[in-house]
Amino acid sequence: MRMIEVYPAGTAVVIGSKLFTAEDIIRFAQQFDPQPFHTDAEAAKQYVFGGLCASGWHTCAQWMRIFVDFLTAEAERLTTDGIIPPKLGPSPGFRELSWLKPVYAGDTVTYSVTMLESRPLASRPGWLINTNRTEAVNQHGEPVLRFIGSVLEFE
Repeated sequence: MRMIEVYPAGTAVVIGSKLFTAEDIIRFAQQFDPQPFHTDAEAAKQYVFGGLCASGWHTCAQWMRIFVDFLTAEAERLTTDGIIPPKLGPSPGFRELSWLKPVYAGDTVTYSVTMLESRPLASRPGWLINTNRTEAVNQHGEPVLRFIGSVLEFE
């Protein structure tokens, strides 16, 4: 079954949520984005965001973790229902990345994906390119992240 048949274009699918704890924010930032507003709660109060907040890359990395877990669970569900799950390949990238609002320690971010289109890949017969919009909101419903992504699929 093709991805667009499982997730029709224009339909947002909530794929999961993540609580961003201070400890998680600091741990990620120490390795990948060591700026004071990501690594030190007291120092963060003096910066433009006014408090400890997650790196934008952390919010993206959490999306990827949740997306992979969602797709794994969906493949199991479809198989159990007697449906052959979509055969997904790599992502050729993303565009229009926007970090719309800081994700603060204690925020819970909920991620959704909306299929936009699926079309044959002209350069590779039997392959499709799926385009989707990812959005994330905090526990107040405020948008915190948005981007357009692509993933290859084998027919």
